[in-house]
Order: sequence, then C-alpha cells, then structure tokens
Amino acid sequence: MIYVTRRGEFSASHYYHNPALSAEENQRLFGKCNNPHGHGHNYTVEVTVGGEVDGRTGMVMDEKELKRVLEEAVLQSFDHKFLNMEVPVFRTLIPTTENIAVEVWKRLGPRLATGRLQRVRVYETPELYVDYFGE
Repeated sequence: MIYVTRRGEFSASHYYHNPALSAEENQRLFGKCNNPHGHGHNYTVEVTVGGEVDGRTGMVMDEKELKRVLEEAVLQSFDHKFLNMEVPVFRTLIPTTENIAVEVWKRLGPRLATGRLQRVRVYETPELYVDYFGE
C-alpha cells in the first residue's frame, strides 16, 4: 500500500466551554481557553490517503483532486471562522484539536473517489498535534 499526504492550513478562533458544567468547573478545566471571546490558532491539517497505485495513472489518488476536496470540505468552512459560532457542529461540540480532527475525517472521508482515508493529523501549534485514524 502507498500513502499520500496532503497538508492545508487555516486560521480560526474558538473557546472551550461545556454548558453542563458550572462556570467555576469550566474555568478550572479549561483555564484561559474558557474565555467566551475566544482565542485563535493557525492550524495545519494533514490528511493521508492510502491505496494501491493505479496502473493507468501511476497514482493512488490525483493530488489535485485531494487538494480540491480538502479545500472544499474543510478549509473553506474553518478558515477565519469563530468555530463555536460559525461551524454548526461546534455549537454543541467543544472545538478541541481532537474534535476538529474527527470532524475533518467525517467531512473528507466520504468525498474521496479513490484511495481510502488513513489518517488525519491536526496541528494546533508546532509542538502539539493530534492524529486520528478513524473509528
């Protein structure tokens, strides 16, 4: 099996808050990330598609198609957005790096015409990233 990875970037703001918890508990758990005015990150997303090389094209997946799908399914929806307010799934789901990775998978996986999504990696900072390998 061959793996092809594509990288994209987006900038977004968010905050961590669980409405089922008290203000004190949210503050204790999330600290500065509980600020209702939010804070921002420059995220990097890597998506890895695996499969066999097509004998006709010599590719697992057309890299231009992977770029297009990543842009349409994820980056356009997340870039320069306040995730909690502007991305519907994050109105009820805390937009942690882990939950962002799962949402990227859900948006991207079904749209791939060839290959199979193998991994989603989301960097919140250069020092912190989350890998998701599907369910």
